[in-house]
Amino acid sequence: MSFATYALRRLLLSLFGLCGVIVTVFFLSRFIPVDPVVANLGQKAMSNPEIVAAFKQTHGLDKPFLEQFALYLVRLAHGDLGTSIRSRRPVLDDLKQYFPATLELTLVAIAFSTLAGILLGTLAALNKDSWIDQFARFISLLGISLPVFWLALIVLIIFYWKLGIAPGPGRLDSRMATPDPITGLLTIDSLIRGDLSTFQIAVRHLMLPAIVLGSQSLGMVTRVMRSSMLGVLHQDYIRTARGKGLREKVVILSHALPNALIPTVTIQGLAFGSLLCGAIMTETIFAWPGIGRYAFQSTISVDFPAIMGVTLFIAVSYVFVNLCVDLLYSIIDPRIRYS
Repeated sequence: MSFATYALRRLLLSLFGLCGVIVTVFFLSRFIPVDPVVANLGQKAMSNPEIVAAFKQTHGLDKPFLEQFALYLVRLAHGDLGTSIRSRRPVLDDLKQYFPATLELTLVAIAFSTLAGILLGTLAALNKDSWIDQFARFISLLGISLPVFWLALIVLIIFYWKLGIAPGPGRLDSRMATPDPITGLLTIDSLIRGDLSTFQIAVRHLMLPAIVLGSQSLGMVTRVMRSSMLGVLHQDYIRTARGKGLREKVVILSHALPNALIPTVTIQGLAFGSLLCGAIMTETIFAWPGIGRYAFQSTISVDFPAIMGVTLFIAVSYVFVNLCVDLLYSIIDPRIRYS
């Protein structure tokens, strides 16, 4: 099977999955055991039938269920995710505002978990049953086992409140105004402007939430990398490379590591979706103005257009990233196209 045929096949499957996501998101939003009218209108407003009728008409709640779904599909086709009940703004505009903060946090978390996980997993495999191996396995177990919200609270208490070596919640210091966005990523924008002071502050604020968010992914990468490297080190081509007299460093970096990295690519693709979901608790605890915090506030206020928009956005991002991972995987290992 050629790469173009494989890519087209995966694209069609992804589109089919997105259709299922759209249907699921809409139906779940309508079956939540909370009345959005009661949640968003005060007791006094609820006693006025005209206000209740106007609210239902504005958000299409006065129409039959299937007609609501048809209108939702039409609006979605035009890029309209509805209007947030809480912010009174288009949901798409809210997502555009909050997404850069989540993207910056997620990218740093992915980078941290990937680099640290590959390093720990490789060292653990090369030093099997040593103290290095035991340490890596312990870190992996902690990363997979500890809940994100609990870890976030613990690191804030230790490094911010007790030791005072980490900055407080938020993307910048409390007295600093957020500069006008260029890309929306504070670290990138500050470098573009040549503002090294803002860059350093933004990086310091990124460290704790990125480590917390990437902790679970770190545990998975470490475990998978260790297992994969142990399997690769016993392959015939590794013994052949060593038999030819190649230095151990060359054998590991040029022959073993590239092949051991293949499963990690898949793991990190799946982890991206998990990080977006995990960002809800992390951003809420660290007062990070991203999509996760926006989703949490929307859920509390039963802002169903915003909830649907965030859920659909995360699902689309997850499907897109996994499509890219599938294509990258088929390039790294062409055998996958024929499986």
